[in-house]
Amino acid sequence: MRIVLTSDPSLTSTFRDIPLLDFLPCAPTENIPKFIYKILDTQLPDDDGKLIQAPYAIRKVESALLNDGFKREDVVVAHPKKIEKFIDEKTTIVGVNTMDPYGLGPVTLMFTEGGKKTSYSKYLFTSFIRRLRDYRERKGYNFKIVVGSQAGWQFELKQDLTEELGIDHVIWGETEHVIGDIFRDIESGGADKFIKIKTWPKIEEIPPVVNPTYKGMIEVMRGCGRGCRFCSPNLRKARFYPLEKIMQEVEVNLRVGQKKMWLHSEDIFNYMVEDRKNFYPNEDAVIGLFEAILEKAEFANPTHGTVAGALAAPRILKRVAELNHAGINRWVGIQVGFETASPELIKKIANNKMKPFSADEWPWVLLNGTYAFNKFYWFPAYTTIVGLPWETDEDNIDTARLILTMEKKLEEKLGERAHFTVTPLGFIPMAGLKEGNFFDANEHLTKGRILHIYHAWRHLAYEVDHGLKRVAKENPNLAMFLPLAKLGSRLVVQSIRKWAMRKGVDVDKPLDLMDIRIEEIDMGIERSFSKPVATEDKIELVTTSYRWIRL
Repeated sequence: MRIVLTSDPSLTSTFRDIPLLDFLPCAPTENIPKFIYKILDTQLPDDDGKLIQAPYAIRKVESALLNDGFKREDVVVAHPKKIEKFIDEKTTIVGVNTMDPYGLGPVTLMFTEGGKKTSYSKYLFTSFIRRLRDYRERKGYNFKIVVGSQAGWQFELKQDLTEELGIDHVIWGETEHVIGDIFRDIESGGADKFIKIKTWPKIEEIPPVVNPTYKGMIEVMRGCGRGCRFCSPNLRKARFYPLEKIMQEVEVNLRVGQKKMWLHSEDIFNYMVEDRKNFYPNEDAVIGLFEAILEKAEFANPTHGTVAGALAAPRILKRVAELNHAGINRWVGIQVGFETASPELIKKIANNKMKPFSADEWPWVLLNGTYAFNKFYWFPAYTTIVGLPWETDEDNIDTARLILTMEKKLEEKLGERAHFTVTPLGFIPMAGLKEGNFFDANEHLTKGRILHIYHAWRHLAYEVDHGLKRVAKENPNLAMFLPLAKLGSRLVVQSIRKWAMRKGVDVDKPLDLMDIRIEEIDMGIERSFSKPVATEDKIELVTTSYRWIRL
């Protein structure tokens, strides 16, 4: 086979379809025994070595190559466990997609003590590439090992390891408009080792996938446009897939019986947004997207969104929940950036993230946005960032205080419907903040950072105890995994507590809750926009942002 495409084995695992277990490769091999990982590592099925469903990124490369003139019989998407079946003397390129090849991602660095331990993502990727390298040498073949990843910077940072692994080329960036030419250059010997693509394809240059994707993943937009300085995708121009192109990918997945779809975007509430100044969601477009998909599919889950977008347009939350028949045992999950509780810091790193609200309202937005999510059975999985440029210890203490405030006030208001998680990530210098320094969990800890990390993990352990049984109730594998998850999360919290004590930080000392309150949602209020109204002694902020009235 001329072109053999695959992903590293961490990306072809279904992890028994248990929520959040996709993060297991971030864990260190030193802490989780390999036999435990193997029990949880259920791989995608194949048809004689060909992946029936494949990670979305590799399916996009496949469709782009076919669209650019490569013949169907010359391109295969192989299961990494059976890749040798397709490699022969005619093979010119073995393309490998990966996400966190050297274990330097923000989640991984927090789990591995700043990279001092070996993550499963690194272990599995390097083991797989060594297998390819050794097979090539043993057979005397001449194919090139080509790695594609948005983490291409890791290969540049660790060039000695890249050379030792025998990796010939690394590609990162959006590729659909150029991947055919790049592969031909590699075949002719004229390509650079590190190929960073700095241009973006137009939406019409991105062909739809031609074969099914893992989890029924469907991309609905590229980029974001909010311009958060720490996030590479958010610095890209937003481009929206038309509904007919999205439905083509839905049909591709339906034909193999995949009736649950994941709608990928950087912010689902930005789909077809017209208001590029205040980022008020295009409610009709977002709702129309879900209505069209759920005429065909049984469930549609967004990957990412902003809490401000959700709070500004609760009609989207309500309608999507209705379409998905969401309820106390059937939740719509979404990954959301919390980042920090500090209004001043959010202004510096992400001054559009809170729109159409103001930066000064950021803690209120997080509390009330979570209330809006939960009220309509959406379960937000938040991420915060530790070690940001310009952050103060008080900023981190405020983040801990806000987590506590959300936990208490949401439970008081919603009872069993109150659910969210917060996962702290170490700062990685990239995008608009690439001149910063990596956060080192051993070297850069302060009292505030310890409290931030501890209370995030303490709440996560609480959710494992109280919330996981809700979001995974229909999964028969939960009975096996839940006791292990409870034990693991408690051990992590105990470890952080001991860690804090060694640093002289009392994590059990009560912190003051923030003086913010939950506002009720009135779904009948007409859309209106207002500006701050100045009086002699104060400014009254009339922030309706469609459904919320505060005077």
